Amino acid sequence: MNEFFSMGGYGSYIWASYGIAALAMIVLLVATLRGLRQSKTELDQLETVLKARRPRRARTTDRSQTS
Repeated sequence: MNEFFSMGGYGSYIWASYGIAALAMIVLLVATLRGLRQSKTELDQLETVLKARRPRRARTTDRSQTS
């Protein structure tokens, strides 16, 4: 087992590289999730403003013009 972790004398470089790569992926994941949360919050705010600014009109059908 020790032979596996030493990797022919290059184990410290290899495991350090794996650690750095794992850390970079975790940082990217956290940054992506934060950006997603911020985008969802911004979308909710914009939808609220849009609903307050322009209320929906009721559809009326005038059948006298279609005949």
